[in-house]
Amino acid sequence: MAIELYLVKFDVGNEGMPGAPILHVSAAVDAPTGYITGQAEITQAIAPPEGDIRISDLHGRIRTLSIEPPLRIVTLTGSYVCQFPPPAIGQATTPFSVTLILAEGEWEGRGSFRYGSTEVDDVPVVPVNA
Repeated sequence: MAIELYLVKFDVGNEGMPGAPILHVSAAVDAPTGYITGQAEITQAIAPPEGDIRISDLHGRIRTLSIEPPLRIVTLTGSYVCQFPPPAIGQATTPFSVTLILAEGEWEGRGSFRYGSTEVDDVPVVPVNA
């Protein structure tokens, strides 16, 4: 019997670079449809509140390119709540997106993500063993 639903955990970013933002993803993949849902967190060694961003409505799709070697394109979107910096009062919902290029059957490759006005391009994607 084929696996219908499986869990994945992976990181996107330059983990060895001090101060670099790192995206940590934990998600469920519906293998027959290619839909993926879960949550993510962006961590960065900077002053709060920007140093820890939680994305709870992560969702997207996995598509396979028919080239050799086969590659998978993963696109995910979501949002997070951003507090206005003082002296302003309030918050706003801010969009988030990520695009990954992965080897077939692997959660390893290259990726880019965008949150607010920050773009992180062409960084490693590595699986996390839970």
